Amino acid sequence: MARAGLTEDRVVIEAEHIADEVGLSQLTLAALAGNLGVRQPSLYKHIDGMDALQRAIAVRAKRELGEVLGRAAVGRARGDAIRALADAYRTWAVEHPGRYAATTRAPIPGDVDDKAASDAVVTVVLDVLSGYHLTGDSAIDATRTIRSALHGFVSLETNHGFGLPVSIDRSYEFLVDSLVAALAAADTSAAGARHRS
Repeated sequence: MARAGLTEDRVVIEAEHIADEVGLSQLTLAALAGNLGVRQPSLYKHIDGMDALQRAIAVRAKRELGEVLGRAAVGRARGDAIRALADAYRTWAVEHPGRYAATTRAPIPGDVDDKAASDAVVTVVLDVLSGYHLTGDSAIDATRTIRSALHGFVSLETNHGFGLPVSIDRSYEFLVDSLVAALAAADTSAAGARHRS
């Protein structure tokens, strides 16, 4: 019999905590059952196995990250918005490394909830990029550049990949300033092309 009060939400929330503590790849159903005080077969009344559990973590994490980024960027434009978004991204990822790892997986085709959660994150970035007059393929290029830069830095930081005796905060600020400068240059270049046409 399942432990009283055990729900799918409670199972997923506990799994998120474990993932943040030991890493998403180290999350096991046995550890989850132990933390919840139930036998492993009892979990299957609430989840359909590890794949379903990781998918649930991913959807919830993407929704939360999208909300965090949206709150950070609201009322800001251009460089201020990029810096606020980048700071919020890094803070959330460092505080929730297991959940953050779940956000990097693309939705499975046909998974409406996962796609909506993923799209919400991208929409925040695209809204910020609209201040640089980037649209279409150029906006996608910029979105991928921002994501790659921030993800690369955060992944190295959370995996203790920075060993040189220079402030990590300083290096992150340099990275974000470089992104802001590149976006401003892209905007200037696009403006020149618009005036020539």
